[in-house]
Amino acid sequence: MEKKKILLVEDDQFARELYEEVLKDAGFEVNSAVDGLDGLAKIKIGGYDLILLDVMMPKMDGLDVLRSLINEPPAVKNGPIVLLTNLTNDPVIDTAYGLNAKGHLVKSDITPGELVDHVKKYTDESQLTESSPIADSSSS
Repeated sequence: MEKKKILLVEDDQFARELYEEVLKDAGFEVNSAVDGLDGLAKIKIGGYDLILLDVMMPKMDGLDVLRSLINEPPAVKNGPIVLLTNLTNDPVIDTAYGLNAKGHLVKSDITPGELVDHVKKYTDESQLTESSPIADSSSS
């Protein structure tokens, strides 16, 4: 079975290396970006099953990345974009959902095991949506 491709866009080196290691150990292929500009360039190439996007980053924040994708979609379709943030109940999160983010994970609250569970859930859901003709008719 082909490994799911994850793009991790995270400027904090410790968090980025931790998430990379945890996800690789769980059987995912992980590419990383160190800031929003680097992340946007990789997202535009496309082909990722899931994108984990930090909100607060230098050069270009997560919301600016999401806005750019609305104006210039990727060459190859990507799976869902899930925010990585330490913000909870914040207007920034609502704004991100309005810009097509599919979820958010609070970095300070999530354990490595929970991260893997969430990533599996998002990658499985996106595969179901793409490959299942039932998904369209049953969405409520």
